[in-house]
Amino acid sequence: MQNEQLLQKINSPADLKMLTLDEMKLLAGEIRQLIIDVVSKNGGHLAPNLGVVELTLALHKVFTTPKDKIIWDVGHQSYIHKILTGRKDQFPTLRQYKGLSGFPKRKESEHDAFGTGHSSTSISAALGMAVARDLKGEDNNVIAVIGDGSMTGGMSFEALNNAGDLHKKMIVILNDNEMSISKNVGAMSQYLCDLRTGETYNKIKHDVEGWLKSLDFGTDVLNAIERVKGSVKYLMVPSSVFEELGFKYLGPIDGHDLNKLLEVLEAAKHVDGPVLVHVITKKGKGYEPAEKSPNKFHGTGPFEIATGKKITDPQAPIAYTEMFGKTLVELAEQDADIVAITAAMPDGTGLNKFAECYPQRFLDVGIAEQHAVTAAAGMAAAGMKPVVAVYSTFLQRAYDSVLHDICMQDLHVTMCLDRAGIVGDDGFTHHGVFDYAYLRSMPRMTIMAPKDENELRQMLNTALQFNGPIAIRYPRGSGIGVDCEDELKELPIGKGELLREGTDVCLLAIGSMVQTALRTADALAANGIQAGVINLRFAKPLDEELIVQAAEKYGKLVTLEEGVLAGGVGSAVLELLNKAGLMQKVQVLNLGLPDEFVPHGDKKYLFRDLGLDTESIKEDLAKLYLKNNQPELAKDITNDDLLRIKCLLALGDRNEAFSEIQKCKEKYIGNPDFYVIKAQYFYEEKEFDKALENVIEYEKFQPNTALGF
Repeated sequence: MQNEQLLQKINSPADLKMLTLDEMKLLAGEIRQLIIDVVSKNGGHLAPNLGVVELTLALHKVFTTPKDKIIWDVGHQSYIHKILTGRKDQFPTLRQYKGLSGFPKRKESEHDAFGTGHSSTSISAALGMAVARDLKGEDNNVIAVIGDGSMTGGMSFEALNNAGDLHKKMIVILNDNEMSISKNVGAMSQYLCDLRTGETYNKIKHDVEGWLKSLDFGTDVLNAIERVKGSVKYLMVPSSVFEELGFKYLGPIDGHDLNKLLEVLEAAKHVDGPVLVHVITKKGKGYEPAEKSPNKFHGTGPFEIATGKKITDPQAPIAYTEMFGKTLVELAEQDADIVAITAAMPDGTGLNKFAECYPQRFLDVGIAEQHAVTAAAGMAAAGMKPVVAVYSTFLQRAYDSVLHDICMQDLHVTMCLDRAGIVGDDGFTHHGVFDYAYLRSMPRMTIMAPKDENELRQMLNTALQFNGPIAIRYPRGSGIGVDCEDELKELPIGKGELLREGTDVCLLAIGSMVQTALRTADALAANGIQAGVINLRFAKPLDEELIVQAAEKYGKLVTLEEGVLAGGVGSAVLELLNKAGLMQKVQVLNLGLPDEFVPHGDKKYLFRDLGLDTESIKEDLAKLYLKNNQPELAKDITNDDLLRIKCLLALGDRNEAFSEIQKCKEKYIGNPDFYVIKAQYFYEEKEFDKALENVIEYEKFQPNTALGF
């Protein structure tokens, strides 16, 4: 192969197996450049992937997927794996709408053995696959690739404990780069550092030969290891915690030395039982800005390749994350009982400034959300005011701790849920859309969501003056640019805010959807429909008085939430109205996320597909008006051709309806709904032959559905 064409010719792992060691080294450089080029445009997890290029190449050289199963913990470091497994040409669509996911997905490729996105799951999944393999009498290898950051999560040790006891043949690759997102913390991190830097391997080097001979390797493999054992840190540490858990420990080895990686992985492949390979890698390897600031390039937006400078809008308002961190520092200046807790994300949650100002009142627990929440409960029980800052999607991992340790004891813990709602490019493993529903079900829980960055300030102050379990959820990204009040106020618990009076319909919105509601009200007003807008502020408790007044005044309510409908805020409003005996007197349209997982992509496209943008809300409202025998209102606000024709027919304007049908006939070829409209039109015109023609066309697309007039 010509060097400059190596990557072009790699379309599957089989192509990689044909390369020489020198060619693999050249390929590593080409892959790094491709990743830098794509991530600089699309954003993504740059530093973690640059650190595992050689490791991934070695894995696919030694093992054969999809027969052999490679499970990537978290999965954010799987870009090279995707490139090598037939997705190279799609790679420029990474994290784009309808493009490649930034994480492994079973539906995306047979080489993605297990879908991931959250931390510390890979060893459990690998053990499950190893058990299934043995029960089915199969002979494939199972490999879990887990970072040292993920080893701070308790689930990884639950799995190690079980795997060592079952003694199943499986391999755990410990990718040790001293980082998760931020610098690792905790005793395990220090332990790995000792293994990394200590003289242990020198002290027991003389034992390696005896251990090698005790294993049932093939002669060729054993000879190969014998040749390199003097130059490779290839060893079993008798005193390691991993051996105490039942694993053979190999390492630490240089994760950027392909020759060593290939030798050791080949050896691990022949160990009959669980083996852990400790690989030392450099996060951001090969791109100087990422090597110098791996935390900043862990997950990054677009950037300039030459400088590493992020491409941002200098005019953008302050981000919700930054406003949260800034306000918490301000409050902590006045109250020494305030403490802050994060699960390995001081930068991502905005707590870095708090950590600098109050290091004794700051606790980073590692990737251990359940522990973070229960530790906060302990602090609250001891009289402190803990604030747990966590991404909404990751609080799911601590559900029982919130319920059992905080709510049941009615403890004053403030949970600040960043990245609540649709997060965009990271996809369904990271969308924070379930919090309203699962937190609302917990007795004693209070839930707030701000409409803007100023209200976030006031809510954080309110939460810290409160006495009980309380959560604030806010979205990813910038605020809306409002002026922020210097004075911090205490909001009345369970009270909403009337933002706009109307006469025809009332939009009940919460959090990020309040601005959408205001824009929708403006658009409706342009068509002669006057909509009221209420900022609910609280998902629990709801403002019963305000909602009942709106129901009685308008008769039509639309709830808007950036969360799942099942058990969400809209459901809470329906429960309230039912309790008040108003369900027969009011029509309610609940808008939110359906009972399915939302894919990744640009938020504007996702909101459009979910029906949560202004135009979609207008269309849903038009359908409600048409259903309510108010076609004159529906016609004025809809931009949907077929709905407009239905309105014209309902209004008896048959000439204009026919004119619209003629205009649309080419556009809607193959659309079953269009054939229904035409069949209905011709039937009412007593042109039965034409009506029948459209019924036949309809049945071509809906063969099991009969039309009746």
